[in-house]
Amino acid sequence: MKRVLTAAVLAPVVLLIVFRAPLWLFVLVVAAIIVLALHEYLGIAAAAGIKCFRPLVYASGVFPVFVLLVSIIAENLPPHSRHFWYYSPDGSLLSAWCHVALLAPVIFGIPLIFRKEMAQGLASVAASVFGIIYIGASLSLLIALRWDYGQVVLVVFILFSVWAGDIAAYYVGKKIGRHKLAPAVSPNKSWEGSLASIIASIGVAFLVFHYGRSITAWFSFAGMFLWDVPGPRFPVNPVHTLILGALTNIAAQCGDLFESALKRGAGVKDSGALLPGHGGILDRIDALLFAIPVVWYYAQITRFLTRF
Repeated sequence: MKRVLTAAVLAPVVLLIVFRAPLWLFVLVVAAIIVLALHEYLGIAAAAGIKCFRPLVYASGVFPVFVLLVSIIAENLPPHSRHFWYYSPDGSLLSAWCHVALLAPVIFGIPLIFRKEMAQGLASVAASVFGIIYIGASLSLLIALRWDYGQVVLVVFILFSVWAGDIAAYYVGKKIGRHKLAPAVSPNKSWEGSLASIIASIGVAFLVFHYGRSITAWFSFAGMFLWDVPGPRFPVNPVHTLILGALTNIAAQCGDLFESALKRGAGVKDSGALLPGHGGILDRIDALLFAIPVVWYYAQITRFLTRF
C-alpha cells in the first residue's frame, strides 16, 4: 500500500514539473535529484568498503548543471553584460562535462596524495569518477531534452516507457514468470516479465509519438505554451518508434539490474529510505540512468525528430 500511495503522489508532481516548470526550476530540481542520488550512491560505495571523496563528488556532479544555470541567468541580463555567455543547454552541458571528465584524474588524484590511508586508492578514485558520470551526466541530459522543443516529447516518452515497462514486468512476471532473468542479481525477475516489459514500452512509444504533437503542446516554454512555436513532425517513422521503444526498455532493465548488482555486492537492500515502499531516490531512477543516454544518443544520431 505504501508503494502505491507514494507512486500516486509522486507521479503527478513529476509530470507537473516536467510540463510546466520554467527551465531554471527544472534545472534546480534535476540538480537536487543528482545530489540526493549521489548521496545514496556514496552510501552503497561506503558499505562496499570504498571511501570516496564525498565533497568533490557532490561538487563535480552538479558543476555542469551550475554552469548551465549561470548561462540561463546571463541570458536575462542586458546584452552588453552577457557577451561572454551563451544560452545553449546542449553546448553548456556537454562542454562542462568534457572538462569534468578530462580533469577527473586531477580532481580526484591530488586529494589521494594527501590521504593518510592509501588502501583502495584506485577504487576510491574510480568509484568517485564513475558516480558523477553514472548519475550526474545521465540526469543532466534530461535538461537538454527539456530545453529543445523539437525533442521535448522524449522526456515524456522516457518516463512513460520506464513506468509502463516496470508495471508490465511486475504483473506478468508475477503471474507467469518461470525462467529467471538474472538470479544472482535479482531472483524475482523473469524472462517472461522482461519480454512483457519490452512489449509495453514499444506500445508506449507508438502512443507517445502518435500523439506527440498534442503532448508537446502541454509544455510551457519561456512563458509560452509550445503550440505557439514550431514543433516536430508527427507521427514519427514506425521503424524509429519500434527500435527506440525496444532499446529504451532494454537499457532501462539493464540499469535496474546494474543498481541491484551494486547493492548486492555491497550487502545493501535499498539505496535509501526517502520514498516509503520504494526505497531511495536511486532505487527509483536506476532504470532512467541507463535509458536517458540511450534515448539522447539515438535522437542525436538519427535526428528522427525534425522541426518544421
